[in-house]
Amino acid sequence: MNNWAIILPIASGLLIYGLRMAELGTKREIVPGPVRETATLRLFILAGALMLAGAIVEFLWRGGTWHGPAFLAGWVLALASIALRRRAIAALGHFWSLHVEIRPNHQFVRSGPFRWLRHPTYLSMFLELFAGALFLNAPGALAISLLIFVPTLLWRLRLEEAALVEKFGDAYRAYQSNTPALFPYKWPTIK
Repeated sequence: MNNWAIILPIASGLLIYGLRMAELGTKREIVPGPVRETATLRLFILAGALMLAGAIVEFLWRGGTWHGPAFLAGWVLALASIALRRRAIAALGHFWSLHVEIRPNHQFVRSGPFRWLRHPTYLSMFLELFAGALFLNAPGALAISLLIFVPTLLWRLRLEEAALVEKFGDAYRAYQSNTPALFPYKWPTIK
């Protein structure tokens, strides 16, 4: 087996994970609000780290088998994830946060990817996990990471949705009833 067939998938997984971790340290000009909890962010990081480490181990354990079409599909998902996350962060602007954090001057954002779904950054996280599994031919690592990621995501969604309903009331409830949470399965309503 060629070395590139082993190095390229591992380097791709490390690159995508490294980009996400670098994003955590990005300084932003914000007016902070009360942070409602911090555990879900740590659990999301853990799920991503387990996915990467587990996928590399699984890939090597399976003999570093290269799957070109799956590798390319992984890059399509990874690039879609990055683009979706960047657009969501741009749409939120100063209101974007790594935590469930509603700021005093918080505005209700329904532009950009928020026209299609309420939580595009969480969809981008799903796409990243699947991209890593495709890069490294690691369905087992994906399954294990999803055992942490999915319950954490459900917990985070419950907290975030409650905070948004508390802040925006009936306007957010209407948005909930017309806009999917994670997967854009219907055309957005024009308001």
